[in-house]
Amino acid sequence: MDKYEESLGFQESEAEMYEHFRFEVDKGQGALRIDKFLLSKLENVTRNKIQQSAKAGNILVNDEVVKSNYKVRPLDVITIVLSEPPQDTNIYAEDIPLDILYEDKDLIVVNKQAGLVVHPGHGNFTGTLLHGLLYHFQQQGLKDIKPYLAHRIDKDTSGVLVIAKDEDILAKLAKQFFDHSIERKYQALVWGNFDEDNGTITGNLARNPKNRLEMTVFPDGETGKHAITHYKVLEHFGYVTLIECQLETGRTHQIRAHMKYIGHPIFNDARYGGDQILKGTTFTKYKQYVQNCFTIMPRQALHAKSLKFIHPRSGEELYFESDLPKDFSSVIEKWRAYSQHMLLGE
Repeated sequence: MDKYEESLGFQESEAEMYEHFRFEVDKGQGALRIDKFLLSKLENVTRNKIQQSAKAGNILVNDEVVKSNYKVRPLDVITIVLSEPPQDTNIYAEDIPLDILYEDKDLIVVNKQAGLVVHPGHGNFTGTLLHGLLYHFQQQGLKDIKPYLAHRIDKDTSGVLVIAKDEDILAKLAKQFFDHSIERKYQALVWGNFDEDNGTITGNLARNPKNRLEMTVFPDGETGKHAITHYKVLEHFGYVTLIECQLETGRTHQIRAHMKYIGHPIFNDARYGGDQILKGTTFTKYKQYVQNCFTIMPRQALHAKSLKFIHPRSGEELYFESDLPKDFSSVIEKWRAYSQHMLLGE
């Protein structure tokens, strides 16, 4: 993420935290260790960082994993995945309540509450998840351990996150995100009904030139970053629908932008138009009912429901799931009751 995006508030966004680079070696290139070659090609990256990437299996030559002492050859095609640098090494510990689902010496999995910013950035210098994690580590006597983010979710999105405790583990998690081998499922309440119970949204995402605070879909594939979201309907409520989204890629505001693109903005998502009454009647009682739902859940109805990945050290498959928060479940119950009244004609 660049500083401009961060200044716009995108430090709160759903996104994977790695960078991917591809190089083709010139015909006249002499034999040279690949770590030295990449050091000359990558800005603001240390040799140690490149070697960490190689150790994690994140450097490929012609689609084969290589070590850092590999000698590049003319016309080699090199790809490298680099985890983003630590977010802020100068953060201090703050006592912030955390819902910890799992922890070992390598990583920690948390169920983030809505309203909690993941890491410091423009306008959010204190009170973040990283501040709380640092306090948690220090309370355990782990004064040299720092949290390393492999991905993040929005301030007003709740749900499951995995955080590494060192850069080697971070690099290996970054590779899983890049390979799409990590399985992430979200639940979202969206406006409108669906004709089909399953679907896939494919469309590049980039900042909206008319509103730089918003991401938008560019379907021609020439602008933005490739993004794929799979969805399935969990429950129909008439004017709104509960869906499950599975991410194949993890781009800034991906689910929020993709759902708006197909005409189903997330319920009460102010940035993407979901805070308006987009479906339903014009009756005053209905308007009051929707506003009451907005009051109960004053944020976008999006929850990172589950996360499945391979432990970078043990090789064990880990799976974590979190219940819908009370505000989300309360709104679901209200819509479930409302839809029953509609069916009965009350």
